[in-house]
Amino acid sequence: AMQRTIEVCRRFGDMARAYRADELIAVATSATREARNQEEFLRRMKQEAGIEMRVISGREEARLIYQGVVSGIHLGEQQGVFIDIGGGSTEVILGGQHDYEYLDSLKLGAIRLTTLFFLPGENAPVAPARYALLQQYVRNAAVLTIQRLKDKPIDQAWGSSGTIENLADLAIQHFYNRKRNRDDVMTRDQLDAVVELLCSLPLEERRKLPGINPRRADIIVGGAAIIHTLMHELNLPEIHISSRGLRDGLLVDYLAQHAPQGFVSLPVRERSVLQLGRACRFDEPHANHVAALALELWDAAAELGLHNLNPRYRELLRYAALLHDVGTFLAYSNHQAHSYYLIRNSDLLGFNQTEIALMAAAAYFHRKRYPSKKHPEFAALDKKSRRAVRVMAMMLRIAESLDRSHASAVQHVRMERPGKRRVRLLLEAEQDCQLEIWGVQAHTRAFEKTFGLKLEVAQASEK
Repeated sequence: AMQRTIEVCRRFGDMARAYRADELIAVATSATREARNQEEFLRRMKQEAGIEMRVISGREEARLIYQGVVSGIHLGEQQGVFIDIGGGSTEVILGGQHDYEYLDSLKLGAIRLTTLFFLPGENAPVAPARYALLQQYVRNAAVLTIQRLKDKPIDQAWGSSGTIENLADLAIQHFYNRKRNRDDVMTRDQLDAVVELLCSLPLEERRKLPGINPRRADIIVGGAAIIHTLMHELNLPEIHISSRGLRDGLLVDYLAQHAPQGFVSLPVRERSVLQLGRACRFDEPHANHVAALALELWDAAAELGLHNLNPRYRELLRYAALLHDVGTFLAYSNHQAHSYYLIRNSDLLGFNQTEIALMAAAAYFHRKRYPSKKHPEFAALDKKSRRAVRVMAMMLRIAESLDRSHASAVQHVRMERPGKRRVRLLLEAEQDCQLEIWGVQAHTRAFEKTFGLKLEVAQASEK
C-alpha cells in the first residue's frame, strides 16, 4: 500500500513539474496520522517521489474542508453545518460565510466502519439489527459533537466527499430517475429510503444500483450510517451537496497568503463574477460604472413605487451589469447572446441555477430584444423571475446607454414623478450629455411597456 501511494504521488509530482509548478503542496490525513510507520512513509515519500508531505491534524483538516466548501457557496448571513466523510475520519464544522465557530474531527469513516463491522469479501445484505449497531457506534463516537451542535441555530447543512455525493446520486436517481444537478438537495426522508434499499441488497446487487459508483458499493453502507445518524441526531431535514473539499481548501489557504491583497477575501459571488469578466477581458471600469448606475436606477424606481421586488434581485442586477458585455470577447455582433451563453455555462460559484439564469437573461435583454415569452431564454423562467428580469433588463438598458461612450460622462442619476403617468430621469453630469440622453430616449417605449409610465430624460442642470 505504501509503495502504491508513493508511486501515484510521484506521477502527480512529475506532472506538476512538467507544467512548471514552482511549489508542490501535499498533506496527509487520517490514515497517516494514525500509522505506526508514519516516519518511514514520509521519508520514502520525500526520497522516492520528491514530495515533502505534511501531516495535518483532524481540526486542521476540518478547517481546510470548511474553507474549500464555503469558498464555493453563498451563505450570506446564515449559518451552516458542514460534514465531510472520509475513509478514516469525518469532519464536522459549524460556521458562516466568513468564519467558523466550531471544528471537530471524528474517528468515523466509510472504510473504518466497514473494516470494523464487516468481514473481507462479505456479500450478504445488512440486517436491520446490524445496521442499528453501526448507528449506535456513530452516536457514541460523535456524542460530544452532537451535544455541542444540537441546540445551535443551523440554517443550512452541506455535505462533501465522494460518499455523500454518491448517496445523493442514488437518492436523485431513485426518486426522480435522472442524474443529480448542482442545485439538488438530499432530504432526510430520501436518505432513509436509500439506506433501506442499500441494506436490503447483497454486495453484487448493490453494485448494479442506478447512480451508484460500483467501486464504493462495499463501503457505502458504512459511510451512509455516518451521515444518516448525524442528520437524525442534529435534526437536519435536508443537506446540500458540494463537490469541493480539502483540496480546494488548500488552494484557498495558499492564495490567502500569496494572492494579491483583497481578491481572495472578496465574497465568493463577486470573486467568481470578476474571474469570468477578467477571463473575457471585459472593460472593468465601464462594467463597474454601468453596475453603479443600474443600482441607482433600481433604488430610485423602488422609491417611486415602480417596483417592489425582493432586494436579492438588486444584487443579481449588479452582477449581470458587471458581465453584460463579456460576450464581446467572442464577437461584438450579437454580443448579448454571447454574454448569455458565457454566464449560463460558466458554472459561477456561489449562485444557484435560477440565479444564474436570471443574470444571463438580464444580460441577454440589455440591448435589442425586449423580454417576451417567444424567447426561450425568457419563457423558461417562472412568472416571478420573468417580472424580475423585465425590471433588471430595463435598468441595465438605461445604465448601458448612460455610459455608451465608456467615459463615465453621467456620474449619477435620480428619478422624480412630475405627473401620475410620467417619470422624469435626471442625469447628473459635469459636461454635456446629449449623446447619453438620445441613447436613453431609444428605450422610452420599452420603459412604458415595463412600468406603464412615460419616460422623460433631462440633464439635472436643465431642470
